[in-house]
Amino acid sequence: MIQQTIFPFKLEITKEKLTARGGLALMAEFNHGIGLRELTDRYLPSPGSNRGFNPSVFVDTLVLMLQGGGRSFEDIRELKYEEGLMKLIDINSIPDPDSVGDWCRRMGNLQTGQLGLKGLGGVRDKLNHRMMKRDKTEAYTLDADAMEIIGEKADAFYTYKGNKGYMPMIGFLYEINLCIYDEFREGNTAPAFGQREFYSECKRRMPRGKRIGYYRADSASYQAELINDLEEDGVKWTITADLDHAVKTLIETIPDNKWEEPVKGCGYEIAETVHTMEDTKKAFRLVIKRELRKQENLFEMGKYFHHAVATNWDEEEKDAFEVLEWHNQRGQAENFNKELKNGFGMERMPCGQTEANAVFFRIGVIAYNLFIGFKRLSCPESWIKHTIATFRWKMVQVAGRIVRHSKSIILKLAVDIEKLELFKGIRKSIFELSLVLDG
Repeated sequence: MIQQTIFPFKLEITKEKLTARGGLALMAEFNHGIGLRELTDRYLPSPGSNRGFNPSVFVDTLVLMLQGGGRSFEDIRELKYEEGLMKLIDINSIPDPDSVGDWCRRMGNLQTGQLGLKGLGGVRDKLNHRMMKRDKTEAYTLDADAMEIIGEKADAFYTYKGNKGYMPMIGFLYEINLCIYDEFREGNTAPAFGQREFYSECKRRMPRGKRIGYYRADSASYQAELINDLEEDGVKWTITADLDHAVKTLIETIPDNKWEEPVKGCGYEIAETVHTMEDTKKAFRLVIKRELRKQENLFEMGKYFHHAVATNWDEEEKDAFEVLEWHNQRGQAENFNKELKNGFGMERMPCGQTEANAVFFRIGVIAYNLFIGFKRLSCPESWIKHTIATFRWKMVQVAGRIVRHSKSIILKLAVDIEKLELFKGIRKSIFELSLVLDG
């Protein structure tokens, strides 16, 4: 017989109940244990007929698909091939991609008041509260940022970066990586729009006994009304200052002997002064960093390049260099954005309608937050820093065989004894969590 393949093995279909994603059962168990299905059916509109799927069927399917590595409605079909695994986690029906798309459009329909989108907001908030009550932090740092999603959709608008797509606002709690609030926006919405209201929405969603104690943002938040609110709430804040005429004039008045290198040979100097905006109720510190320009151009004249950070931190608490260091930690929010965007498939939207994409994006945020809770509340501490990609490699993509023995269902995993004990410990933690969700 003439050889027609490189390696001498054959491909055949098997009817055995096998899975290539055995570890996904643990994430599904956490999602269910913390109340995803129950909350979804409670907060979202019920189906219009007895034959329709409950909202939890759609949300649970999408969350699992995103956590497992899927990125579009079509990837839902992969879950259908995992029939044994789906039955193991008590999922008896998987809607087809077209049905999921239609459901997202209905949930985001403006004519019905976007009841589904609002309901998903309630699900997100309740899940966040259940996870945050188990965290000892009381005063959190809110990192507010806009995320550009590029997409050549029919009703998408151009962003300020020149790309067609969307520009949702995200509020992350730095200490626990959790997204406390999301607001899906059109691409042509300026990042500076509604910053005060966005902070207010984030603050409103903090559970009892928790508060926003610190705030960091880029120049889109450099607004007097927002700064006044932060001051009234006793929040310590740093915001990148606009280099407007007033700030540039102020920088020019700083004597040369006030500029110092924080670390000898670092290549830049810092200085500070006091500034106030026309409508701010209090003056604030302005910490300025300057670097020599390597070359001048037509648009940026002058010997130095300047970067200014406004803050209300007292000098006794943080000197100028420490203010810059603390402000630069907001770069971690970019990593949270990347995890949500690249790790959970939010780098592209599946629908042609903005409202339907807002529903899909909020489900993506819920999937991300559930993963954060799964790491922090169920897994060993050494796993907390792992990204979803690492979890998929180490935990989710585990081959398994599903066996029925007497009245028991057994998931036999292709792992060593150490990883098996790890999985058992995670399941025990999830069960204990489920017993006292709101207690």
